[in-house]
Amino acid sequence: MAAFEESIGFLLADVSRLMRRSFEQKITGSDLTLSQARALARVARQEGCRQVELAEQLEIKPITLARLLDQLERSELVERRPDPEDRRAHRVYLRDDAERALGDIRAADARLHAEALQGLDQDEVDALASALRKLRANLSSR
Repeated sequence: MAAFEESIGFLLADVSRLMRRSFEQKITGSDLTLSQARALARVARQEGCRQVELAEQLEIKPITLARLLDQLERSELVERRPDPEDRRAHRVYLRDDAERALGDIRAADARLHAEALQGLDQDEVDALASALRKLRANLSSR
């Protein structure tokens, strides 16, 4: 039996931590933090989403998201607009300057993946991605 630290859960946690740290190093030169980059990338995928939905997707508290969005607004990367269907809610949209920041995120992500997947052939990368999607589906359905 493998050592406890070599279990899939521990390995996934270690890889995730190391990937976050590597991403933070690779995004250096940008004004974005990892948290801001995650929020901005999510807005880009679902532009116009409500703040409360965005917080749920990022698995952070609404107040934490509000602070992140404040920072992204000051950097002129996003804007909040009132939700026409709910006057208490806001929707989040990209601003023109967001494309530059998203380019920085894409470049850091590409460098990270090149480093992380070094030594794996395409079949191994495909098998890893497939296995991770199955794990996610199994855990998401609960």
